[in-house]
Amino acid sequence: MMWSCASAGLVAGFLLAAAVVGLVGWALPGPWQATLVPGLVMFFPLWIGFAGAAFAFSSGRRAWLWLGGAALTGLGALWVLQASGWMQ
Repeated sequence: MMWSCASAGLVAGFLLAAAVVGLVGWALPGPWQATLVPGLVMFFPLWIGFAGAAFAFSSGRRAWLWLGGAALTGLGALWVLQASGWMQ
């Protein structure tokens, strides 16, 4: 169980942190270049937070389902925003 939770936190947590940083960067006013450095600064603590939160789940499967599902939802939202032309 420990290795599956750890892998969920590292892989799915990485993707979820990327999605959160991307969505927050898109939502803030101004050009995306202005949010690049703050986004990079916040990425690592978010990733570590999601990796730690993976161990709060009762099983590795649940960690993968929740973190992976959240990551797919966030990355899907970014893809929809880009495909619709709202984000470049």
